[in-house]
Amino acid sequence: MNPTPTPPPLLEMRHISKSFGPVQALRDVTLSVLPQTIHAVVGENGAGKSTLMKIISGVYPHGSYGGEMLLEGQPQRYGGLRDSEAKGIVIVHQELALVPLLSVMENLFLGHERARFGVVDRKAQRELGRQALAKVGLDVDLDTPVERLGVGKQQLIEIAKALLKDVRLLILDEPTASLNEVDSQALLDLMLKLKSEGIACILISHKLNEVARVADDITALRDGATVDHFNCADGPPSDDRIIQAMVGRALTERYPQREHKPGAAVLEVEGWTVTHPQHPDREALRNISFKVRAGEIVGVAGLMGAGRTELAMSLFGRSWGRPVAGTARIDGQAADLSNVPKAMKAGLAYVTEDRKGLGLVLDQPIAFNTSLANLDALATAGVVNAAKEHSVAEQYRAQLKLRCHNVEQAVGQLSGGNQQKVVLAKWLFSEPRVLILDEPTRGIDVGAKAEIYALMAEWAAQGKAILLISSELPELLGLSDRILVMDDGEFVAEFPAAEATQERILSAILKH
Repeated sequence: MNPTPTPPPLLEMRHISKSFGPVQALRDVTLSVLPQTIHAVVGENGAGKSTLMKIISGVYPHGSYGGEMLLEGQPQRYGGLRDSEAKGIVIVHQELALVPLLSVMENLFLGHERARFGVVDRKAQRELGRQALAKVGLDVDLDTPVERLGVGKQQLIEIAKALLKDVRLLILDEPTASLNEVDSQALLDLMLKLKSEGIACILISHKLNEVARVADDITALRDGATVDHFNCADGPPSDDRIIQAMVGRALTERYPQREHKPGAAVLEVEGWTVTHPQHPDREALRNISFKVRAGEIVGVAGLMGAGRTELAMSLFGRSWGRPVAGTARIDGQAADLSNVPKAMKAGLAYVTEDRKGLGLVLDQPIAFNTSLANLDALATAGVVNAAKEHSVAEQYRAQLKLRCHNVEQAVGQLSGGNQQKVVLAKWLFSEPRVLILDEPTRGIDVGAKAEIYALMAEWAAQGKAILLISSELPELLGLSDRILVMDDGEFVAEFPAAEATQERILSAILKH
């Protein structure tokens, strides 16, 4: 019996190269995506994944790169996004492209409005919008301004927006980076459903368990070149094989070995109650009490919308919500957290989950961003010493293994993982007693994650208290000394590291 012939590729990228000035971002990259398959592209931050996807989707037009792109065997010469979308190629970028002040429905149809006799057909848009949100499992009011939704829900809106177009090839760049385990699994199920309906997908993800679950093929990039390809017909390759291809070396331990020796309580929170900023009659956080000790990493688990980020922001200078009750102490002394400068002075640092929107000034250099949280340490008579600023940035560049041309490079030119390292450098320079890390490895490859995990272990060993918020349960389990489980604005369970499992954490949430 003859084997089933392999269908011709839907998309072929042949010998693709791309430079940005003297920097060679892609070198002779080859990629072949078959119809009705999910093709994963993996690699470290800066390997060239997003650059390749921007070529496929027309963000980088024909003529700005070398090589050839074919769709169903026909050469393609896109001049922009509209050209690729007209051919059924739609990309959902890692960084969201929504307009915060517009409603969910306005964002869904922005630039692709449904019209009747030259007038926007709002009734048709509302029905199509409901259907699109239902496909991605999102239950929100279409009239809600996007800025009122969390990053995870905004990601789902981006995907729903893509599905409203006549998609043949859907490119998803880190689609689950901001989602928790339950929502991530739902999105992967959606990808498999789309595949069964004839839509091919390119998936960029640093979460190898997700890649293993859904990918039919895996292409690994390293330093802008294709280094390996895996066909998953007989099962996915091991994580170790993929990591070896991505980073060029084996990672012996993903989570550093730590000796749990917590000291005295550094951060103590009692009865913390906060109302919603738009709905003061609604308690968003209720009677929360916990401690984080010196040298301790305390993880916070919970589903999207549980209140984890809201808790972090409310503690960090009341950046979110309206405080009703509760006290906070740092090193045994009452802490004034009434605004951000006072929270910083008290010893708190907050690494936000939204690094581009809230963590960095993208058009400014690395050195500028590194010094932002502690300018007083570099200033004389109110003037920042540029030489000292440069020296400090160089110190953190080496410590965090930051990949850049130099510390005067604009942060917006860095890969997502290296941008995250700049955020960490900024807060480390403020010399905090308490580090609140909100999704600190979101959108970061396994190699960079291992580096940040090692740094967290080092910070704990130095006596810092770390509150870790993460949607990746393996990450929480691998790093935390204790795990607090949050649901609907309150803590519902607590587990020491030795007793915590994914099943027990999810059970605590679902039984609440």
